[in-house]
Amino acid sequence: MKRLARGNTELILHGNLLQAILSIAIPVIINSFLQTMYNLTDTFWLGRIGTSPLAAISLVTPVQSTVVNFGSGLTVAGSVLISQYVGAGRHEEAEKMANQIYFCSMLFCLVCVLALEAFTPAIVTWLGSDGETWQHATTYLRIVSFDMPFLFTVNIFQAIRQAHGDTVQPMLMNLLGILINMVLDPLLMVVIHWGAAGAALATVLAKAVPAVVVLVLLTRSNAQVRLQRTKMKPEKSKLQEIVRIGLPTALGSSAMQFGFLLMSRNVYAYGVNAMAAYGIGNKVNGLISLPSNAIGSAVATITGQNMGADQPDRAEKGYHVSMIAAVAFLLVGGLVLSRPVVSTAVVSVFATDADVIAMAADFLSILALWCFSNGVYNATAGLFQGFGHTEITMSIEAARLWIFRFASLYLLDQVLHMGVRSVWYSVVISNGISALILFIFYLTGIWRKNRVKLDK
Repeated sequence: MKRLARGNTELILHGNLLQAILSIAIPVIINSFLQTMYNLTDTFWLGRIGTSPLAAISLVTPVQSTVVNFGSGLTVAGSVLISQYVGAGRHEEAEKMANQIYFCSMLFCLVCVLALEAFTPAIVTWLGSDGETWQHATTYLRIVSFDMPFLFTVNIFQAIRQAHGDTVQPMLMNLLGILINMVLDPLLMVVIHWGAAGAALATVLAKAVPAVVVLVLLTRSNAQVRLQRTKMKPEKSKLQEIVRIGLPTALGSSAMQFGFLLMSRNVYAYGVNAMAAYGIGNKVNGLISLPSNAIGSAVATITGQNMGADQPDRAEKGYHVSMIAAVAFLLVGGLVLSRPVVSTAVVSVFATDADVIAMAADFLSILALWCFSNGVYNATAGLFQGFGHTEITMSIEAARLWIFRFASLYLLDQVLHMGVRSVWYSVVISNGISALILFIFYLTGIWRKNRVKLDK
């Protein structure tokens, strides 16, 4: 694996850029697919139990995502800062940074788990849930919150390895987790009849095992980047860089997820079936977007290493190649998935209720047809992140939900009276506007000013 990482670093800095992008992106695609399978497996088995448990998890998933995505600012900062240290050949500083980020992440997880345990009932009530759906949602969120330390341990491992150009090991860890989850879900949910509680417990256990393996790998004496308690003592200069690079991403991501939370509340107003359809459509559409997200991640790594090596032109060339590949894939894949016969067949795997299937297929068809804009957005966001301009991606990410999506939702629902389809179309409109604005920022050339200041 060390030889693989060194080979990928050489490829990123001096080799064929398309090959470099694919060497990073393909394992990330598989890894992201495996991550998505956690939710899809839950969705599949919950759909077999009933609409109420399925709607409950769809309702509260954005709550968990809001918290997790705020903490993701730490891992994004880690990936950017570590990759630039690696590109500059300063491996000791890369290790120190990894230890600082791990310490901050575990502290963040402790605070969040305690908060969710205390406030979950009030949060679920605020979302408008009651009765059986309230009970399922409360139980699920309280249990699944315990997966956060395990999730962040694996995510930090992924940031460390990806900064070195290795995306294979994180993929293998998530493969282990999803295999465990696929066994535990039917066992706990159907055989033992624990329902939503079984789904949450299966997720926690499935993430705990890879996290333990990851800790063993990162604490070995021969680890390329080793976690050591002596190096977790807070260092002011590194913590300042983590906050400066990570906080904008944290705020942007959490603002986006909180926007999803409010969207869920709006959808729930249309009924349990609409909520279930919204959850299914989002999860399935996420699958076709995996390559685009992975390519954006690859752009961030390639940009970071090339900026550490003072090669901004090569970083831009990598961005161009990546964006073309992402848009082409999403355009073709989206055209296929948007066909009603295809979208209906896909969502039927996750639901048995005819009304839910019809609404979910309609939502998925609309999302898939316009998903190519995500290719522009993800690749350009990766470029800005690699240069440390997370404040720009944060601003646009927040505006995507809080301005563009809610404004279009209001117009479509209150003025044009499009009903639940107002939600469907507000998603694609806000995504398209955000991609266009971010690309305009790229054209200004502001991204060329590297914001990362490595310690001397």
